[in-house]
Parts: sequence; C-alpha cells; structure tokens
Amino acid sequence: MMPEHARSPDAAPPPATASDQPATHRQPGPPAIPSEQLMRGQRSITIVHRGVTYQLQATRQGKLILTK
Repeated sequence: MMPEHARSPDAAPPPATASDQPATHRQPGPPAIPSEQLMRGQRSITIVHRGVTYQLQATRQGKLILTK
C-alpha cells in the first residue's frame, strides 16, 4: 500500500475493511420459538396452516420432520 502522501489527489481511497465500517443495526428476524414450547412434551403435533393439515414429528435423534 502506498503512503498517504504518495497517492495522487484524485486516486480512489483504499477499500474499507470490516473494522472501518460503522456498526449497523439489523432488523430482527422472525421470532424464535423453542420446539419444546410447540411440542409440549409430545413427540408429534398437528399444525393447520391455511386450511391444510401438517404433522410435526420429533425423531429419536432429536430432529424434526414436517409432513403434509
């Protein structure tokens, strides 16, 4: 990188790094609901979305499966 005094006056400044950028406030994402709150101790629940019924199941490995 060239010393500041060696750069021509109309030369573009060096690219900014992440540490040069001001902190920005991000919009919060969608709400996070713990699966335990949804499942309430059950291994399977039914969810109705726009008139369509879905089944949400917890596997023995702790994964979730959503089926129509």
